[in-house]
Amino acid sequence: MRLGDLADNIEGCEFRPSAGPGASGGVAMRVAGVTADSREVKNGFVFAAIPGTEQDGAKFIPDAIAKGAIAILATPKAAAALDSNTALLISANPRATLAELARRFYPRQPEVICAVTGTNGKTSVASFLSQIWSHDGKSAASLGTLGVVVGDEVRPLGHTTPDPVTIHRILNDLALEGVSHVVLEASSHGLAQHRLDGVSVDAGALTNLSRDHLDYHADFDEYLSAKLRLFNAVVKERGAAVLNADADCFDAARAACEERRLSILDVGANASGLKLTMAIPHGRGLSLSLSYGGRDFDVELPLMGAFQASNALVAAGLALATGTSIEKVIEALAALKGAEGRLQLVGRSQSGGLIFVDYAHTPDALETVLKALRPHTERKLHVVFGCGGDRDKGKRPQMGKLACENADVVIVTNDNPRHEDPTAIRAEIMAAAPGATEVGDRKAAIKTAITGLASGDALVIAGKGHESGQSIQGVIHPFKDADVVSEILVAEASS
Repeated sequence: MRLGDLADNIEGCEFRPSAGPGASGGVAMRVAGVTADSREVKNGFVFAAIPGTEQDGAKFIPDAIAKGAIAILATPKAAAALDSNTALLISANPRATLAELARRFYPRQPEVICAVTGTNGKTSVASFLSQIWSHDGKSAASLGTLGVVVGDEVRPLGHTTPDPVTIHRILNDLALEGVSHVVLEASSHGLAQHRLDGVSVDAGALTNLSRDHLDYHADFDEYLSAKLRLFNAVVKERGAAVLNADADCFDAARAACEERRLSILDVGANASGLKLTMAIPHGRGLSLSLSYGGRDFDVELPLMGAFQASNALVAAGLALATGTSIEKVIEALAALKGAEGRLQLVGRSQSGGLIFVDYAHTPDALETVLKALRPHTERKLHVVFGCGGDRDKGKRPQMGKLACENADVVIVTNDNPRHEDPTAIRAEIMAAAPGATEVGDRKAAIKTAITGLASGDALVIAGKGHESGQSIQGVIHPFKDADVVSEILVAEASS
């Protein structure tokens, strides 16, 4: 693809050819790739100089040109400092322009694409929807926190919602592989930064909204606006929206969808579309009664926790909105498997206590998972958790308070302290957690909790879920909660 063709008629973008050979996007200006990372630039690449929160991509323009970049995407201010021998794409919103360039460079996409946003539940919904599609005979994949999941294969990703070039490259590759149905997790960062722009999203979903990422967003309203951008700007015209009718943000989301004239399917106990009429917890999961289209259905959901019923219904709604029959959806719900690190049962102590790992790292998520486990717990409910460093400090005392209100035994430990002092993080949690025990070393905390389990007890190790490392002072140390549990249980069994 030639540069002139790639850049032609992009809204809000001015193309200024270079004065040298290959001017005006001729054969010599054939584009070999697009990137916003100067380290990835090779001969023939377009380099996007994106202004960031920590660094401005403009400072890497000389390095990109030296590595063979044939054109620079830049703001008007950055472009003004470059000479006429540099081909330029000048845009007041280079993030949006980068997404459009990526879409043009990687033009293929699977036939059906869904995206799910919300504070909690995105990974579970994506996993469940992919499973429902697969049950219906579709070639399905999910893209998000766990990576790119195609069947049993997991391909790692660096972010829940990666940069637009990565997203469009992956979608292009999946389409070439014959994958017809894809579901993506849409983070607030990804939506605000236009990473999903240009993706042909047939249906979008919103799970819930609670405090998170206020270290990035100025306030809760800005956080909500970022989430709603999925419906305001990303879902295609005449597309569909699946909304959790039980979420506090339901009215705001419905208004955004109605403004775009999207087809709305609400799900949940307060829904008129896919309605949950009963949910009874038991030792193997949940017995659900549902109504849809004037018909009633009963299903045994093999997942613990009322919030998993909510996640399953959002996934079911997306499947219905994209053509799966209600009969196939009901069949698939009865065979769902939980996503890794999402209320995942990872073992039993020698005493018989159940041990779960969960990704809950926000106040709402921690409260939700503890309340979800309570009906499945015969005796005491235990929790081990911490809070991440370099993130929203306001949620630390909130999580300490909620842990003590909803669990019988609370151990506060390290999560990912990153560049902060872990002792200070724990102190902020402990200040609002009367009666909690503080054990800084996470492995020692998990061992202490397992040792304290009795028959009929349940333990949830919260905060890291599927993660395989612990970030301390810029170094990622190998650490996976489920593996640590297994190691401790094997040692106990042999002692």
